[in-house]
Amino acid sequence: MSIFKKIFGSNEREIGKLQPIVEKINSLEPEISKLSGEGLKAKTEEFKKRLQDEKETLDDILPEAFAVVREAAKQVINERHFDVQLVGGIVLHQGKIAEMKTGEGKTLTSTLPIYLNALSGKGVHVVTVNDYLAKRDANWMGSIFHFLGISTACIIHDASYIYEPKIIDSDEVSVEMQNMKQVSRREAYGADITYGT
Repeated sequence: MSIFKKIFGSNEREIGKLQPIVEKINSLEPEISKLSGEGLKAKTEEFKKRLQDEKETLDDILPEAFAVVREAAKQVINERHFDVQLVGGIVLHQGKIAEMKTGEGKTLTSTLPIYLNALSGKGVHVVTVNDYLAKRDANWMGSIFHFLGISTACIIHDASYIYEPKIIDSDEVSVEMQNMKQVSRREAYGADITYGT
């Protein structure tokens, strides 16, 4: 095992390099937690403007954007990202692999880099292993993104949907589709975030 550590390095060292970013996100929590729903949504437009002016990059706004998503998740689905999930989000944003076990909150972790990258206006595609997870995650996490002013869709093998709160299809009894409106594939691909398989 020690030869692998010599060749590939230690994860602890890499995670340690991310600790200052996690501390910055945590230091913003008291300030961000004072924002109302409208205040949090306004941060999305503020971030987009800051990026458009090309004075800042996604990496520059990462701590503040992650703090905003954390607060939105607390207000919307009553879940708060733990530090390990912040680390996972940073790693994913950096284009690296973040290994997390079942129950460690991969779906919630993913909201951080998804939101951040959606701010660029280029669209974010989230690939998952089956139609059920694409629908479930677009609906569940779509509530956070919608709260922040970001559109969310999903494309499955036979249909496409966009997140729209309070949509209840009388033919659809499954919970993962209660806020999903059927749309064309083109419209689903035009969303800020598109879940698929």
